[in-house]
Amino acid sequence: MIDFLVRDIFKPHPELLVFLVVALGFLVGKIHYKTIALGAVTGCLVMGLLFGAQLKVPVNGTVKDLFFIMFLFALGYKVGPQFFRGLKKDGLPQVLNAVIVCVTGLLVAWGFAAMLGYGPGLTAGLMSGSLTQSAAIGVAQDAISTLPGLSSGDAKSEENLVAVGYAVTYPLGTILCAMLLANVLPRLYRRNLAAESVTLAQEMDAPSDNPDLGAGYYEVVLRAYTVQRPDIVGRSIEDFENQQKELGRRIYLTQVRRDGEILPQSQSTVLAAGDVVALSALRGDLVAYDARTHIGGEADDVELLGYQTEHLHVVASEKAQLGKSIADLRREPFMVGVYVDKLYRSGAEFPYRLSTQLERGDTLILTGPKRLVDPAGKQIGKPVPTSFATDMVWVGLGIFLGGCIGIPALTAGGVPISLSTSGGGLIMGLVFGYLRGKYPTFGNVPPGAQWLMDTLGLCMFVAIVGINAGPSFTSGLSTAGWGLLVFGAVTTVIPLIVGFLFGHYVQKIRFPILMGVLAGGQTTTAAIGALNENAKSQIPTLGYTIPYAVGNVLLTIWGAVVVLLHH
Repeated sequence: MIDFLVRDIFKPHPELLVFLVVALGFLVGKIHYKTIALGAVTGCLVMGLLFGAQLKVPVNGTVKDLFFIMFLFALGYKVGPQFFRGLKKDGLPQVLNAVIVCVTGLLVAWGFAAMLGYGPGLTAGLMSGSLTQSAAIGVAQDAISTLPGLSSGDAKSEENLVAVGYAVTYPLGTILCAMLLANVLPRLYRRNLAAESVTLAQEMDAPSDNPDLGAGYYEVVLRAYTVQRPDIVGRSIEDFENQQKELGRRIYLTQVRRDGEILPQSQSTVLAAGDVVALSALRGDLVAYDARTHIGGEADDVELLGYQTEHLHVVASEKAQLGKSIADLRREPFMVGVYVDKLYRSGAEFPYRLSTQLERGDTLILTGPKRLVDPAGKQIGKPVPTSFATDMVWVGLGIFLGGCIGIPALTAGGVPISLSTSGGGLIMGLVFGYLRGKYPTFGNVPPGAQWLMDTLGLCMFVAIVGINAGPSFTSGLSTAGWGLLVFGAVTTVIPLIVGFLFGHYVQKIRFPILMGVLAGGQTTTAAIGALNENAKSQIPTLGYTIPYAVGNVLLTIWGAVVVLLHH
């Protein structure tokens, strides 16, 4: 059976083997314990190593490079806004902590590798797996291929050992990082993550996950009334709303039903006796107005009150609104009946608070009746219609330019030093992602396309790495020995301890935020998931975003640095 598969299917069509490995890798990656999962990337690498060891079917390296540079550009595109935002004053403490974690990890991995006599391949594998940075695999392999004094065969062997070292150390590195941050350190220091997160949320004006809603109290209400009183009969909607504004009340008539039919919305509509009107208002203003006295009896009209709402993406750009807090923005007359559903900053969803100030380039998702949402969007900035089309001019040009700047190489001690095409793709992704985050009206790459380039691109890459490294996996593991697992675990823990001690005693970062900073600095997604679960809050995420961006960039570059240090 295996001979048939190799001879008639996989050797003539190795692309089918790649897709089979990816499918099984994603399946294996779903295996999890609580919030900790093996992950699709590790699953694809493990399945690639197994199939590669059994079938010995090589896959063209160009295909591997294609997926890797696409992944690195997407990675830079995703974290670029946070990376550059972290260089601002308010993000520098988190950046500094992430740099300390990353540099410590590099030095510890290099020190252990030198002590144990590892070659450049195992050294890079130890570092990338222990620090849970998959992207470092490809960068390290690129660096190994340029080392002088290595024959093509030796270089290939060392490149394969990168995958071996990563496969052995990554799973334990992920588990240890999550356990240390979510369980061990809080218990050791007798800190209650959930209680401290609640306290911190209250201090930061974030009493709940959705700051637009209180516990059982809805500030903006919608009611229906039957027009009966002479105070309102014969008046236009515009006249009624203007009068309320003059009295300092925010009360709007959103829809009108007449003779059983809902009328097209128009500010010039004149109200008649027997009309049923939908009224949107701040609860306090509605109580002060006493609608039953001035309009008529309250009605229960499901269709009138159950109108569809609009979800509009708006990029903040109007100077009059920039710098205002969410609380101030909500008090503006044009925001009555309009909710801030979500806020995206620097390309990522931002867990905003009532005190969060609006910055240029922030994307707000406004929700409410179209008649109210559209004008509100124009008051805040530029509405951006939702689009699922990827701006391939932007993506293709970015990858091309990145690859071009990565080609030139300097030499130091006879060793070529360059960004490589993949490193250049990462740098240009950072720049293009930052520009997109700052001016989100062009360069659209929707979430589905980002996932395809990012997650699937990396999984395709590591699957091919595993397939090509599979034949030498057993011999490579016997060369490294199981001591690699122990030293990998220590390499995972030491940077986190150093970062924690510095952040806790020197920087004095609040405990829940510091745990998020450490998870981000070591780019361990499983850790932030475990933290949020134990904290019963998204508060740790406030410390995760900027260090995650910095860690992704530095640890990816470390893939080449650790090879050069070894040489």
